[in-house]
Parts: sequence; structure tokens; C-alpha cells
Amino acid sequence: MEPDDHERSRGIAALSLPSRIAVALGVAAAAVAATIHIAMMFLQVTPSNTVTKQHGAAVDDYVYPEFEQNWKLFAPNPLQQNVAVQARTEVRRADGRLTTGDWIDLSARDAAAIRHNVLPSHTQQNELRRAWDAYLANHDAEDRPNGLRGDLTERYLRRVVLFRLGAERDGGAVQRVQVRSATTNVAPPPWSDEKTDLKPAYHELAWWPVTTADLPEAKNR
Repeated sequence: MEPDDHERSRGIAALSLPSRIAVALGVAAAAVAATIHIAMMFLQVTPSNTVTKQHGAAVDDYVYPEFEQNWKLFAPNPLQQNVAVQARTEVRRADGRLTTGDWIDLSARDAAAIRHNVLPSHTQQNELRRAWDAYLANHDAEDRPNGLRGDLTERYLRRVVLFRLGAERDGGAVQRVQVRSATTNVAPPPWSDEKTDLKPAYHELAWWPVTTADLPEAKNR
């Protein structure tokens, strides 16, 4: 066999014409999909522009929730704060006494589960944070619902928190739960002369009574 014939007998050139067409179509489809994905992600992180004003809803539908980016590429206002969601419970012990537990940093728990995990789950990364953001977006400064989704986002946040805490704690059944956020400014870099208050600011919600429907075991009853 001549060298040229040998080379032609290997690789794509050795495939039949229909197979080569199928491979070419597959490569073209992958290239188009990659281009669309990169374009969508680029538009999602760029500042508002003509394209995003006209097609912002389509971009958001593509990005959220699987490809959400909690950062800004060309950010006039980059994130400068860390927000932790914390909770505590009121439990009724066997002797009838009501006791209040300490604040538990649920965001720190999620962060610990993600750290050194090469394949963290979407729940660990986003569920709690998105639940808190949704609550804030549907309540006013006095924590009053400002729309039809207010009650829904409150119940969702309560259930996300109780799923992490469980129906029983500290030797008793959970009766009420309270949620708060702790917002801390990101410290400036060592070379900066900027002065930043690193004391956390708290947004504390009212106590919520716990119902059977809020508890993770409810779906099994």
C-alpha cells in the first residue's frame, strides 16, 4: 500500500460519505451550541445594553438557574459584601419547657460542604441564598409582603431552613424558627488605604410558628 493510501485509510477520511456528513453536522451543531452559550453568558454578566434591554428575559430564561453567575464581568458595582443566613429555634422539651437555641450559621454549613468538593450540588451552592434573596425581593423594609409571592417566598424560606435544622433539636420538638442575615463588608486588599467597617449588620425576621407541612418528615406522613 502506498503511503498516501495508508494515510487516507485512517481517521475521518476512512469513513463513508454519510458518516463524514454526520460527523461534520455534529461538529457544526456543537460549535453553534458553544457559541450560543458563550454569547448568553457574556450578555448576562455585562452591564445593561441595547441587546439585554430587548432580549433580557430570554437571556435570563437560558441562564437561570443552572448557569447562574454570582459575579459581574464588567461590573460598575461589584459585590462587596458577604451575606450569611442564620437561624435559631424554639423547642419544647419533654418536661414542657420552651427553650431557645443559639444562632446557627447555615451559610457557613453550605460553604463547608462545597469547600474541596469538585462536584458540589446546586442545592449546596444556591438554594439557601436564593431563598433569602427571593424573600427580600417580595417583602418591603418592614418585612411586609409587597406582592402575591410574599407568602410563598416566606413559606419556602422557612421550609428550606427547617430542612437543614430538622423537626427536633436540643432534646425537644421545634415549635418556632427565626431567621436573620448577617451582612459583612469584604475587607479591602492589604495595599489599599480604604477604611471599611467590618462589623456585621443583621436583618432579623420575626419568629415563625412551625407547622407540620413545614417539616421535612411531612412528605412521608
